[in-house]
Amino acid sequence: MRPSSTLAPLLESFFRRRLIEQRNASPLTIATYRDGLRLLVLYAAARARREPCRLEIGDLDRDVVLAFLEHVERERGNGPRTRNARLTAIRSFFRHVAASDPGALGIAQRVLDIPSKRTVLQAPRHLSTAHVDALLNAPDRHTPRGNRDYTLLLFLARTGARVSEAIGVDAVRPDEHPAAETPDFSS
Repeated sequence: MRPSSTLAPLLESFFRRRLIEQRNASPLTIATYRDGLRLLVLYAAARARREPCRLEIGDLDRDVVLAFLEHVERERGNGPRTRNARLTAIRSFFRHVAASDPGALGIAQRVLDIPSKRTVLQAPRHLSTAHVDALLNAPDRHTPRGNRDYTLLLFLARTGARVSEAIGVDAVRPDEHPAAETPDFSS
């Protein structure tokens, strides 16, 4: 067995060199890729009846990856979006494999050719007036926190802003804002 055909060094270089050093991937991306590839490795090890550290890149061929993706949907109960997220991590890894191990180029290309599953985009749903009223009536407006929560909910309901946008709003009273000061034109 050639050292380059074993899976472990390729996985290690993918995470250390490719994701961290070259792409400067976020910790969330690294964790997502790690979880997806971990599931794939465990699945392939069980299928090959070998320990994960004994797997070779050939143990992750197109058929195994397709069976894994089907397993993700059927046995783990994940939807097409999660399946596609797993496939994205697998593709990223196999692009690294193709660049790092020319002997595995054929395997990598067959895996990279696996198509994503089509998903149906659902239009965002809106709350009914009754639901908005129920939300606005929930905070106790006799307390500072209740007033805060009511104000935030009212702002979201009336503007249609996202929570992330609402968090970024700088709430300054007009009498505290520097632009509200009256300029002195007497000179």
